[in-house]
Amino acid sequence: MTTDILEINNFIVLIEQSNDTKTTFERCDLDDQVIGFSFYGSGNVEMTISFGDKVKNVNNSSGIATSFYGNKNVEFVHKIAHEKPLQSVSIFSTLNNIDKLPAHEKAIYTDYLKILLNPKEDYVEGPYFIMTPEMQNAVSKIFSTKYTGTLRKMFLQSQITELLTHFFAHISDGEKESIKPSEKEKLYNAKDIMSKNIATPPSLNELSKMIGLNSNSLKKNFKALFGVPVFKYLQNERLEKANDLLRNSEMNIQEVSWFVGYESVSSFSNAFLKKFGFRPSKLK
Repeated sequence: MTTDILEINNFIVLIEQSNDTKTTFERCDLDDQVIGFSFYGSGNVEMTISFGDKVKNVNNSSGIATSFYGNKNVEFVHKIAHEKPLQSVSIFSTLNNIDKLPAHEKAIYTDYLKILLNPKEDYVEGPYFIMTPEMQNAVSKIFSTKYTGTLRKMFLQSQITELLTHFFAHISDGEKESIKPSEKEKLYNAKDIMSKNIATPPSLNELSKMIGLNSNSLKKNFKALFGVPVFKYLQNERLEKANDLLRNSEMNIQEVSWFVGYESVSSFSNAFLKKFGFRPSKLK
């Protein structure tokens, strides 16, 4: 596990990645009242969170954005799977630091994170959702940047600001709160189906029948819940998988493009460039 620790505007930022060949465990404690945000670009982390006489288990995998409040009575144990390399960005701020932000910035936190800024327990979960492509792109750029020194810090500062901006923009969309719990379950099922069939996905009508939701509700509520249309989500999954294969397998560009469902290598290359800012030939 490698961890870069940065301080940006009194926020602590952890940029973590692991290519360990076996499952590892990391323990973390807090020494203040803290709110945190985590963005998982890849990997799978099982967390055991202990506070008082309570224990909570959380699974965070590729593409997830999370937030929480915790204090010094909380203990985190992270179980980091080795099957897929971990890439995560975590941002932490004390409640005292939030109070010292300029009024217009503080208002964003008080408007959208009331549950975290006025906690009723030692540990409180905040908004948790699938990252939008904009968030995923910002995380990807953090791990692919070649800048060093002062330029790197300037670049990372811009990407951290971008991540938080997209985070608040997403949770400010109140439309997703109107989705019934029963429909949310069907939408998560749709997301899983698409993720498991990136090369040969079902059509929209087929997907609607598979989850038991009409196509109009599927299109509207999938975007409301996850921040992107169904097939934009699919495209992002394809490109993330392609990026992983190009970095960590012996497959060539054409093989990868076919594996993730692109018939044309040029179309794959153009889509890859648009998402990551460079062509797949840079990796192969």
